[in-house]
This record gives sequence, structure tokens and C-alpha cells, in this order.
Amino acid sequence: MGQFISVIDKNIFKVYNGSRSEKSLTKRGIMDKFYTITVAGCTRDLPICTVNEKMDIAAFVMFGDVELTVNAAKELLKKAPEFDIILTAESKGIPLAYEMSRESGKKYVLARKSPKLYMKEPIKIAVKSITTAKIQELYLDKADADLLNGKRCLIVDDVISTGESLKALEGLLEQTGAEIVGKMAVLAEGDAAKRNDIIYLEHLPLFFKD
Repeated sequence: MGQFISVIDKNIFKVYNGSRSEKSLTKRGIMDKFYTITVAGCTRDLPICTVNEKMDIAAFVMFGDVELTVNAAKELLKKAPEFDIILTAESKGIPLAYEMSRESGKKYVLARKSPKLYMKEPIKIAVKSITTAKIQELYLDKADADLLNGKRCLIVDDVISTGESLKALEGLLEQTGAEIVGKMAVLAEGDAAKRNDIIYLEHLPLFFKD
């Protein structure tokens, strides 16, 4: 559940709630804009950030928020299918993957944004996300790819929005021989909330401008 904390008179945001219904929210005042959301028992004010002239998003960052990370990891594990290993992408999914790994006792693997010197024969795939200005690549060390081979893998991330990052992780796993048993996120943003192939805790709306 969420609530818009508003700003600036007579400007209207349209909030798309993922079920094809829209409502207008009037911004009042002259302070910064926030969207208040409660996730896994934690209430947070998310700053509203401009993506382009037509749309804003609420920025959800788990870095440094130990309470939210721990609570969200516990709630996601309650919903998770049986799995052997976790995969996430650098970098915002790292705290969540770590905590889910610690709680479950299952190892997690990280897809990196750039190849590292220690990586031998890394596999890679291109990705474009809503919060990234350009096409990026994700890399997986061959040692990790070998570890994933034949394993039941759980993909986790902080937010699933356009699904491009998720698709990239699925593409990496297709090259490893792993079985994808679940795709999970703390939040499903915009249309992602209508997907039936992901598991998430709360819906995060997109903010469309008139």
C-alpha cells in the first residue's frame, strides 16, 4: 500500500496502479515530492524522481536500510519455492540476495556490470533498465556458471519494472543449465504488478504527468 505526499499547486500526477485504472493526485505546496509505502512492516517515504517529461518514478533504495532488507528477505522467503541457489544483478539487489542467502543458508551468485580480472571465460548479456540511461552488460564468471549448472535457481531483485533486467538474468541462466524456479522482488513497479510469473511484496505505481 502507498500514499502520495504532494507538492506544487495545480500540477496533476496520474498514478497507474497496475490494474489499468488511473486516478489524479493534486500536488500541493512547494516542498520535495515523496510517495509513502509500507513494505514488510516498514514505512518509507520514497523521493519522486523525473524519468522524462511524461513520467516520474518513486526511488526505492535498500542500501543502508537494514531493517527493511531483513524484513523483506524474510517475507520473500516465506513465499519462495524450493531452491538451491540465488542469482541477482549488481548492484541494488545485493543486500536482498545476501540477506535471503544468510536466512536460508543457500549460496547466492552475483551478475556483475563489468568483467573482473578474476573472471575466467565470463558469459555476458546486454540489459536496459528504466533507471539506466544506456545499454549495459551483465557478466557471470564461468565458475559461477558451473556452480549454477543443474541447480534450482531463484532470481531476486529489489524492483521489477520493465522486466529488462529480469530478462537479462534469465538469459544468463539459460547459458548455465540452471532451472529457474522463481522470480522475486520486493516491489513490482507499474505494469509488472500484472505479471503472473513473478512474486513480489508490494506494488509501486508510476507517476504520469498531464
